[in-house]
Amino acid sequence: MSGLSEPAYTRLQVDERRRQLLEAGAELFARYAYDELSMARIAREVGISKALLYHYFPSKQAYFQATLEQAAAELAETVHPDPELPPVEQLSRSLDAYLGWIERNADAYTKLITSVGAVPEVRELVARVRRETADRILAGISPQGVAPPLRAAVRGWMWFMDGAILDWLEHRDIERPRLHGLLLGSLLGAVTASGEPISVSG
Repeated sequence: MSGLSEPAYTRLQVDERRRQLLEAGAELFARYAYDELSMARIAREVGISKALLYHYFPSKQAYFQATLEQAAAELAETVHPDPELPPVEQLSRSLDAYLGWIERNADAYTKLITSVGAVPEVRELVARVRRETADRILAGISPQGVAPPLRAAVRGWMWFMDGAILDWLEHRDIERPRLHGLLLGSLLGAVTASGEPISVSG
């Protein structure tokens, strides 16, 4: 992190230094439990003064929240569907992109999901991402309106997906294409079981 302690003279420099700090923070929060890190330890790990770290982030909570938001934004961009494709094809491609992102960020994802009950910021973020993802899926397969059974099927599947992915990361005995098929098939099965008509061809 050389150069982070120099004065920031332009907005570009400030934004670049903040981006570097967020990247470092994402790595640290993936390696350590939230309670294991203090602002002083973070500053030491990153190689800057604590005062400079506080200049960019007023607290550990704010720093952690910012790293989570950046990861969520990166994920949303990665899985953004192509609106020109049929709904099921959109789902398939977005799911494949999601699994690819998790493979690249396996440790961070595992720590994130397993700390949902202990860290309020994580709980709020995961709940929001699940809700937004479910709403995006529902808008694609039921553009005319969402019946409660269909909403319950898709939102419930979000929890199933995280459980299946955690098992995959723990054991690594399922090929990614097989997991992709399992997740997509279980979603379509849950949607079918809801008894509500859906759009599959756009």
